Amino acid sequence: MEYTLEIDGTPETVSGGTGVLLLHPSTGETDRIDTDFLKTDTDNFLVVSTRTTAREVRQKLEYYDVDEERAEILDTLSIERGYSRRTSDTVHYVAAPDDVDGIVDHIDGFLGDHDGKLRISFDSVTELAYYAGDERALDAVERILVLLEEYDAIGLFHLSEEPHDPALVDEFRDLFDGVIDLDEDGTVDAEF
Repeated sequence: MEYTLEIDGTPETVSGGTGVLLLHPSTGETDRIDTDFLKTDTDNFLVVSTRTTAREVRQKLEYYDVDEERAEILDTLSIERGYSRRTSDTVHYVAAPDDVDGIVDHIDGFLGDHDGKLRISFDSVTELAYYAGDERALDAVERILVLLEEYDAIGLFHLSEEPHDPALVDEFRDLFDGVIDLDEDGTVDAEF
């Protein structure tokens, strides 16, 4: 299956199974790229959030005019932080942002339960590494990339370069079919 990408500097289409790494200096410009990724050529999508709550994800989708009818959100923060939460058909929770197995299992379930063109946005791998450690974050990403391949889906994974050792950033970079480098000024360089 082919998926359209509408992100500057990227190929017009990518094949199902493609994982894309979004390298960025700060989170400022990432919302625009993330929402462009989610609203194009998609039947259903899942936002895995280790950085913000489900409520904040919903606000972002609404602000950027993304069709929330096709959205599911996996909130990894609210339970651990003691925030009120309402599970619904489209909002789900895991106990903590370091619950790697819970996150991967939920992604597997989402991909298995839906047909058509499916996208995953993982925001952010940096936060996952912060909570779960670098090795577990690398392992989780590898497992999710295998699922994308298995279900013919595509994924966008956010990684902030600043807090990580350059060698670790290279390890993550090597896992992906495509890398989008977002500069501080909003300039995009992509390598596929």
